[in-house]
Amino acid sequence: MTAVDALLPGSAVRGPAAPSPQTSPEAARDAERSGAVAVRLRGLAKRFGSVLAVDGLDLEVRTGEMLVLLGPSGCGKTTVLRCIAGFEEPDAGWIEIGGRRVAGGGRSVPPEERRVGIVFQDLALFPHLSVADNVGYGLRGRPDRRERVDALLELVGLAGLGRRMPHELSGGMQQRVALARALAPEPAIVLLDEPFSSLDAAHRTRLRFELREILRRASATAIFVTHDQEEALTIADRVAVMVGGRIVQCAPPELLYDEPANPFVATFVGIANLVPGELANGIARTPLGPIRLAPGSPYRGDGRALVVLRPEQLQAVPPGGLETAEGAGPWRILGRRFAGSEILLEVAGADGLRLWCEADPDARRLGIGESVVVRLRGARTVAFALGPGGDGGDASAAGGGPPFGLPSGA
Repeated sequence: MTAVDALLPGSAVRGPAAPSPQTSPEAARDAERSGAVAVRLRGLAKRFGSVLAVDGLDLEVRTGEMLVLLGPSGCGKTTVLRCIAGFEEPDAGWIEIGGRRVAGGGRSVPPEERRVGIVFQDLALFPHLSVADNVGYGLRGRPDRRERVDALLELVGLAGLGRRMPHELSGGMQQRVALARALAPEPAIVLLDEPFSSLDAAHRTRLRFELREILRRASATAIFVTHDQEEALTIADRVAVMVGGRIVQCAPPELLYDEPANPFVATFVGIANLVPGELANGIARTPLGPIRLAPGSPYRGDGRALVVLRPEQLQAVPPGGLETAEGAGPWRILGRRFAGSEILLEVAGADGLRLWCEADPDARRLGIGESVVVRLRGARTVAFALGPGGDGGDASAAGGGPPFGLPSGA
């Protein structure tokens, strides 16, 4: 049996989940087999003293899905994970895993009976056990234990290292052991709390793709917690953005980036310029020119609004030829961000409006203080209503700070 074969569904016998007291054993088994929803949270709340860490949160995770909880520090994402795992008891609401109630409504299933695999930041490897014994810790008594451990070690790139002790491995290798251990008993859900935070950028990038492939081949369901936007957008099937203990938007990465629900999501997920505009008939007229609104724009009425312009929708070019175009310039370069294949320029207009935009190949070597012209090349975007509940104050209140791109005094 190959390492990949060992992780495919049906390669090992799974014990059936215990039936919920609200359903018959047959109904519980049918719910798990149907696979529509692997984890369901309703009205989840958790308080620590005067701090409301999770505030009436609703969430569903589909079977086989990689869902990422993304948000700033202190938003409650790790607390949600701990409640699902059974390490924290919710103060309100309930949790179901595989159609089985595990918390809430007077029921509290111990962590070891929830069929949950966990990888936390500190890894929590047993220092006195070998790599193989760490991976196989949850497989005691299974006849295929050795084969399963060998297959997982091969899959995470640690074949032949089963006899080593954790302290003999690098940090990245220890992380792979923790991932293999979480996957070993074929849990109903794998919970990962910023598992790559201790790794260097190269290992983190490679391991996130490997993890994604492992989970896909194993038909595993996972909830991944991170504050790294690039990591979330890279590995997720859906991203749930959390602020203040609540989910403010849950969507596939592309939709989250292209059609953010509010100014905080727009500025937290990637770089966003929020510029003033006048809306009429589905068209936003901005200082850079007109742009069409996407069907999913949070605001599509007429009047003043904040319009989202991503850096890739704006192109900075050397002066000459475009000065007469609407909003073209001149713009003065305030800063540069080099990202290998692209260079982003921070520019300022005469009215104080500041923007991030992509540098045209001919503008890549321009320096701080030099002038450029900027052209709008985006196909469509979204807008937010100005005024109560719709201006940049929402972003500030959510912890995101003032929206970038507004001119001073706007």
